[in-house]
Amino acid sequence: MATSHTATSARPAIRLWRRLTLWVVGLAIALAIAGLAGRWAHESAIDKLRVQGAQRLDGYAVSLENLLSKYDFLPGTLELNKDVIALLQRPGDEALRGEVNAYLEQLNRRSGSTTIYIVNLKGVTQAASNWRSRQSFVGDHVAFRPYVRDALRGVPGGFYGVGTTSGEPGYFFAHGIYYQGRMLGVATVKVNIERLEQGWEQGADKVLLADARGVVFLSSVPEWKYRTLKPLTPAAMREMEESRQYFSHALTPLGQRESRQLGGGAALVTLPESGRTPLLSQTRSLAPRQWRFVYLSDLGSARASARNVFLFALLVQALLLMLVLYARQRQQTRDHLEVLVVERTASLQEMTRNLSEENSVRRAAEEKLRRAQSELVQAGKMAVLGQMAAGMTHELNQPLTALRTMSDNAQVLIERGRLDDAKNNLSTISQLVARMGALTGQLRQFARKSDASLAAVPVTAAITAALFLVERRVEQERVNFRMQVRDQQVHALCDSNRLEQVLVNLFNNALDAMADCDNRQLTVNVERVHGRARIVVTDSGPGIPEEIRSHLFEPFFTTKPQGKGLGLGLAISEQIVREFGGELRAEAVEAVASGGARFVIDLPLAEQETA
Repeated sequence: MATSHTATSARPAIRLWRRLTLWVVGLAIALAIAGLAGRWAHESAIDKLRVQGAQRLDGYAVSLENLLSKYDFLPGTLELNKDVIALLQRPGDEALRGEVNAYLEQLNRRSGSTTIYIVNLKGVTQAASNWRSRQSFVGDHVAFRPYVRDALRGVPGGFYGVGTTSGEPGYFFAHGIYYQGRMLGVATVKVNIERLEQGWEQGADKVLLADARGVVFLSSVPEWKYRTLKPLTPAAMREMEESRQYFSHALTPLGQRESRQLGGGAALVTLPESGRTPLLSQTRSLAPRQWRFVYLSDLGSARASARNVFLFALLVQALLLMLVLYARQRQQTRDHLEVLVVERTASLQEMTRNLSEENSVRRAAEEKLRRAQSELVQAGKMAVLGQMAAGMTHELNQPLTALRTMSDNAQVLIERGRLDDAKNNLSTISQLVARMGALTGQLRQFARKSDASLAAVPVTAAITAALFLVERRVEQERVNFRMQVRDQQVHALCDSNRLEQVLVNLFNNALDAMADCDNRQLTVNVERVHGRARIVVTDSGPGIPEEIRSHLFEPFFTTKPQGKGLGLGLAISEQIVREFGGELRAEAVEAVASGGARFVIDLPLAEQETA
């Protein structure tokens, strides 16, 4: 009896122990699930920060490239100045040096650059825009600078560094000055890019720009400038000391340490300034300068998100536990929950159907937009053909009149037995018919609605075909047309018909612009530039003011009188070139030495050329 009583009293203790064990295991599982949810939230927040950081890096990179590209062409234009050439040939002419100094000063003020100066083959500055300043570059020896050495070797130089005379940092563009195929010196333009820092993040996130060796030269944190992402090698230190790239700066390391690689140029890093708190580091390389943007995102929001999700997961699990306990007591609650599940499922299915219908409507709208764009391009062709109708009518009326007269003469000559004369008349009639056939064939080819396929197109052949369509107008308006081709074998990857449409539109615009000018010169240049096919159309008209140039490619924007144009030609042309993977742009007035306007078409080279 005693044994039975002991076993009976032990059963509640066993049940209590089992229940306590289940609660402990359940609590451990709940904590593990909440931890996993928090980790997932942390990783999701990091992924979101990576997307935001990549977008900001792209924006910073585009802003930097846009700023530098504005001045890339400027050094090459200085060899067009006769006084610059004369000064490099006669360095002892002080009067000429003064004229060049004044010219560079004026050009520097107009372009917004920091300094423009001319260097001879020995690396000595002959003239500079800052010639009035106490820190004038005139007479300075700059041959030790890498950008000067590159330019003297015939390679356009680009270099960021701190000025050894002024102590001001900037980016240096350098280009050789040639005369009759012989190098006379180097033109250099210095540009201040420090203004970019004003638009960078100023909060918890940080952004910096480093060169190929990891030296930070732009940063949203002023104290980080001229620090290094990692210690420099002795060889790198010697090279920078020789070039004086970062003149008078110590270049101490930032002390950045990488704690975890995330892939895709992202990592978690720590800095002495941030203590042990990790930061998300993202890198964006800038070729061909071998610079790199580094964006450091504060992970405080990711940690807060993980903490909130962890607590929320615990709360959800506690709520589920309460629901389960309540369901055990009330079977009706379970039925109610099942109803809720059915309703939520139906709602999700309805949402799925709505999203599917919305997606179908969006695809249909996109297809309509593509068709409308294609019709707009075709309408642009028809507008050009309409403008050329009068000239083409004249071109066809003359040979038709000649055909009728010569056919009547041939009949009379045959009746009189003058067969040789009749044969000559028939031969002339055949030539006239062939000429009319070529003219109508070219018009039919231009009016054809092209497909979207791209192929290798000989650029000179496309220009010749486009000129054929405006040839009559060129002759009537006494326009001097000149085509300069450095290489006849330039092939662009595009559609020949649509390229001809773009060229015809540019030719007609140039002819309209020169209508009231005494000197009417239309020039087309074809060349290869940086692995691209470039077509440059230049006229001698009045040019394009700055306030108009920024609106040129907007639809329905036109400076022509009412009834003379819809303002769609340049907008359609820019879209066509962009679809080829190229660029259509209008150059500034000061970039054209003889006045007038200049339009540049950059197209990708065909595969047969790049190979």
